[in-house]
Amino acid sequence: MTVVDVWAQHPTLRFIQHEMFASLRRWTGADTLTEELPVDLTIAAMDAGGVDISLLSAWFGPEGALISNDEVAAFTAHAPDRLVGVASVDLRKPMEAVRELRRCVDELGFKALRVVPWLWGWPPNDRRYYPLYAECVQLGVPFCTQVGHTGPLRTSETGRPIPYLDDVALDFPELTIVAGHIGYPWTEEMIAVARKHENVYIDTSAYTSKRIPPELVNYLGSDRHKVLFGTNYPMLTADRALADLDTLHLGDTARELYLHGHAERIFSLAKGPAAK
Repeated sequence: MTVVDVWAQHPTLRFIQHEMFASLRRWTGADTLTEELPVDLTIAAMDAGGVDISLLSAWFGPEGALISNDEVAAFTAHAPDRLVGVASVDLRKPMEAVRELRRCVDELGFKALRVVPWLWGWPPNDRRYYPLYAECVQLGVPFCTQVGHTGPLRTSETGRPIPYLDDVALDFPELTIVAGHIGYPWTEEMIAVARKHENVYIDTSAYTSKRIPPELVNYLGSDRHKVLFGTNYPMLTADRALADLDTLHLGDTARELYLHGHAERIFSLAKGPAAK
């Protein structure tokens, strides 16, 4: 079966060596890295987990680009049938951010925008995001973000689905929103927002199948058009994330939609297995 990972990163040294990812370095044994990792390493991890396509995210925060859009474009060019770009931008410069998003979509072929609110300390209903939401609607691409607590030692408040993401969905009903990391410990809030708004979705990045909270497992079975699979690679690999997939007790249709069907539609991806 085709598998699409809707949240992954191919890490640069700037990204993996940042102080906020000290735990990632401990988990992955990356403390001794001194040179950039080859893209083939990410492809190998995808193969090991049975992932056909990964959406690779750029990372931009107040300190600048940890993974730049042009770096992501170079990664995806290495394996265009397997890797898809997701843009990130500087929230402090609204017009430059809008132009950069447009460039990423129109010229680089990226399929979405991702902003991680805890990097900035600004929740998604902050006015600095709003020009980008309008541009996402114009370009026909989703806005991807993080909900729930943070692993790094940064504020978790910006990850509350209510009121922050609920406000955005009310103000931009045409905007497709994909909320990553399920929203724990506010998972029920996130489910409520997804139920309320037609264009709000949840992805399971950063969680293995066995760690997905029961309320989201129940929701995945009862409202199967709202939840997408993700890993947050390299923090979590696909083989670990999918190892206990059968514990979710998904029917064939729900399983297909969860693993690839929703992603193909929402991110305008080619359907069917990717060439390997």
